[in-house]
Amino acid sequence: MIDERFTPLPNAFAEHNGIQVRLTEQQEGEAVLEIGPDSLNPLGRLHGGAYYTLADCADGCACRADGRRYVTLHGGIDFIRSADHGRVTALATVRHRGGTTCQTTVEIRDEAGSLLALGDFTFFCLDHS
Repeated sequence: MIDERFTPLPNAFAEHNGIQVRLTEQQEGEAVLEIGPDSLNPLGRLHGGAYYTLADCADGCACRADGRRYVTLHGGIDFIRSADHGRVTALATVRHRGGTTCQTTVEIRDEAGSLLALGDFTFFCLDHS
């Protein structure tokens, strides 16, 4: 039986944008996007908002590995290179888990493994005592 506390919460915004989220066996969050015409900016490259959403979704999933609920307090992303087709994956790792906050890092890579973006996020735990 799957413990629902450890599964990604329904996220209509992510689903609308074609992002799939899951928690890995290593307690890391992963978000995947297959780039399509609706994912591109006017220059034909993956939109910066898509990178940010991927990162935020993956990081939030990684935080939730402890079974608690979180919301984003702060997020920053550095763009390194852009993509215009294929699949991009964000892999998030928890760096610090406190009583009320959780800090994560994320890497976004293309199918060839090329680094596209790096991010750091801080989340607030809604279930703190």
